[in-house]
Amino acid sequence: MSDLTRRLLLGGGAGALAAGAAAADPAAPARTAWDFTFPDIDGGTLELSRFRGRVLLVVNTASFCGYTYQYKGLQALDQKMEPAGLTVIGVPSGDFFQESRSNDKVKAFCETSFDVGFPLAAISQVRGAAAAPFYRWVRAERDWQPTWNFNKVLIGRDGKILGTYRATVEPDGPQLTKAIESALAAPQV
Repeated sequence: MSDLTRRLLLGGGAGALAAGAAAADPAAPARTAWDFTFPDIDGGTLELSRFRGRVLLVVNTASFCGYTYQYKGLQALDQKMEPAGLTVIGVPSGDFFQESRSNDKVKAFCETSFDVGFPLAAISQVRGAAAAPFYRWVRAERDWQPTWNFNKVLIGRDGKILGTYRATVEPDGPQLTKAIESALAAPQV
C-alpha cells in the first residue's frame, strides 16, 4: 500500500481515496457538488445533480442552537434569490448535540417555526470520517469542515466550491450576499 493510499484511507475512507485518486490523475474528471447525494428528510435521496446550473448554499443546521434563528434568514434568502438561480439546502446535524434525533420532528419544527420550504436532508454527520460524502469532499478540497451549526458552503453554477462561511456570517450579511450575487452573475453551465 502506498503512503498516499494509507494517508487517504486513514484520513477519510474510500471517498477520500476516490477524491485523492481523481486529484492525482489529471485525466480523471474533477469532482463537483453534482456528484453527491444526501438522504432526504422525507425518505429517498436528495440528489444535488438535480440543481446543476444553480447556485447552492448548503448549511448544516440544528433545531436547538443559538443560531437557529438563521432559518428565518435562510428561508428569506431562498425565496428572494430562488428566481435568479439560488437554492438553499439545509443539512440537519447532531454533530454538536443540538438537533433532534427524529427527521419527522426536525421537519415539523422547521415548517411550523420558520415556514422552511427549501430542501432539507435527513439528519447527517458533517464532521470527521463518518461525515456525509459531500462534507468529506469539502474537507478534502478546502481543508475545512463545520466547526459549529449553521456553517455554510457556497457552490457555484459549475458545482465547484466558491466559499465556506462560519455561523457568524448571517444569511443576509454583506459578505455572503456579495458572494451569492457574484455567483448568480456567472453564466449558467
